[in-house]
Amino acid sequence: MGMTGQRDLNEGNAATAHGRSGVGRVLIALRLAAVSAVIGAALAALVVGVILKDVPVLATGGGVLALLVLLAFIGGRRGAGCDAPPARRTALARIEDLRATGGETADVPVTFRLTVAPEPEDERPAYRVKISQSINLVDIPAYRPRGIAVVEYHPEKPWDVRIVTRPTPEWSRRAEEAEIDSAPESTLVRDPDGGTGAWCLLVLVGLLAGAALVVLSFRGELFASGDAGGSAAKESSSSSASRTFSTSTTVSGPSSSLLTFGRMRVTAMELEARVDSAYVTSLRIEDRRMAVRGDSARPLAETVHLPSLPYELFPGLVREARATLGVREAESWRIDVTPGTGAGVGPRVRVTVSGTEGTAHLDADVTGRITDRRAVGVS
Repeated sequence: MGMTGQRDLNEGNAATAHGRSGVGRVLIALRLAAVSAVIGAALAALVVGVILKDVPVLATGGGVLALLVLLAFIGGRRGAGCDAPPARRTALARIEDLRATGGETADVPVTFRLTVAPEPEDERPAYRVKISQSINLVDIPAYRPRGIAVVEYHPEKPWDVRIVTRPTPEWSRRAEEAEIDSAPESTLVRDPDGGTGAWCLLVLVGLLAGAALVVLSFRGELFASGDAGGSAAKESSSSSASRTFSTSTTVSGPSSSLLTFGRMRVTAMELEARVDSAYVTSLRIEDRRMAVRGDSARPLAETVHLPSLPYELFPGLVREARATLGVREAESWRIDVTPGTGAGVGPRVRVTVSGTEGTAHLDADVTGRITDRRAVGVS
């Protein structure tokens, strides 16, 4: 048979194999979609059965899921009991093209486009494949376009090909003597699992379709159940709408004063997480203690937003109060933050210092600007 006839035969065999592979992938996709839809419907049946307290629906969903798990288990056992897959086989391949995709280490990732020529006993025509493999820098000159390389491939997964960098002397001799024609581009094989994103999308669509079918089938009962529980939910929400809370924390250990830079904000965020609210009606800060109070029924305009307070400016206000209000040896200090008293007025910050001379305070806004001072002895 001439070279042209052999090439035509290869193209015909490749087209037939490609068609079979396409049909197989369609069947796999249909089976995957159907199984995903059944799983989605079973899960939705479980949820609907719980909501409606419908035992038959609940039992149906649970039974279908149990059956799927059992089938998967049996299939896994059968697969484990099958004969081991055939070992990888050695063949020659023509290097159509190669390109290095990196070069920072001794082993360089190289992308190869190959024409693999399986051995005659495989009864498979030559085909093209694209692979990526790390090759040592020293060995790269041995691989060149139109050259022949020794490869290993999986008979059942023709796209699973790797170049043998250290072939046996017999295969090295065969590679030096062999001449392989390029296979047509139509024979290029790819990993069918390479499009993982498409398979995941197919599974998601199947799950949602199955779940939607069950939910739509029981939409009347579900909506009726929701309306029946609406009044009870409203009563419950109204009773829990108003909630007062208060909590405090004390810091300890060396350098644990809340005047330490960053300590106030961290402590305030801990209290916010504890009360599950960023809005409080008062905040008190002392040297080693911080406390908050709040009422969820208060309008936001009458509260203090904890995350927005300028904690980094508060230590400076304490130093200012100690130095300028006539308290020579301040024994204690306290910061009280309360909501503003008028529309558009931000929270008020009051710093109080106490000592043997008496008590004094200064007021500031949330920008740290001092708005009032009351020194010792000033009423």
